[in-house]
Amino acid sequence: MATRVAGLTGATLPTVPSVCHDCIWWQARPGRSLSKDRWIERAEDEWGAWGTVYYDDDGRLLGSMQYGPSALFPRAAELPAGPPSDDAVLVTCAYLVDPSTPWVMQSLVLAAIGDAKDKGAKALETFAYRYPEGEPNYERFYVHKTIFPRDFLSDFGFLTVRAQGRVELARLELGGLQPVVEGKREKVLRVVKEAFAPAPVPQRP
Repeated sequence: MATRVAGLTGATLPTVPSVCHDCIWWQARPGRSLSKDRWIERAEDEWGAWGTVYYDDDGRLLGSMQYGPSALFPRAAELPAGPPSDDAVLVTCAYLVDPSTPWVMQSLVLAAIGDAKDKGAKALETFAYRYPEGEPNYERFYVHKTIFPRDFLSDFGFLTVRAQGRVELARLELGGLQPVVEGKREKVLRVVKEAFAPAPVPQRP
């Protein structure tokens, strides 16, 4: 499957699932409202693209992820185990369209790590949940998620900042990391896709 990638911006927002178009859950504190358009303008002025969108070669969406400086997402201060750190880029949510493409979510996380490091962030943070053992993958990760399985984040090196019940704030320090395929979302996604691709079937002579 050929793929392509773009930054999540006001221009690419219409291509992601409609549930995301006007959602301001992360952008607004409880009981308050704001203009999504004005938030997008601020985010792009201060940060640039505020996530990554991943398509197949026919332009069909495979997945998307939203992230940016933690100050852009005031709702996070109200969550159990919050608030996020002032020096961190916060991954807030992700959308995985097809559970048969598991490499998409790994790719999006690595793209966020690379983007945050390239922009000089000290750390990447997100909220994690310790699911009960045996919880099916559909419940853990597929479709729309605003909180990530803790064991999934552990594979990337995230450590717990604080916990409240099963919810954790997880942090990955970026200072000591080597650049994650520096500066190119497309290359990050290609490398991870190749890593998760099935091995070729041996041909009989």
